Amino acid sequence: MKFINYLEKISGVDIYALSSFAIFFLFFLAMLTWVIKADKKKINEISRIPLDNQD
Repeated sequence: MKFINYLEKISGVDIYALSSFAIFFLFFLAMLTWVIKADKKKINEISRIPLDNQD
């Protein structure tokens, strides 16, 4: 028996797919908002850390 057959027998299984999509979408929107509003100088400074740390 395939896995999809087990899922079809569970009542209300569609809510799991919708909720996981909603969580992913909200996280994506939050990260997109953070990237747009983030201080560009701070991001540039953080991105240079591996290059500046020459022991």
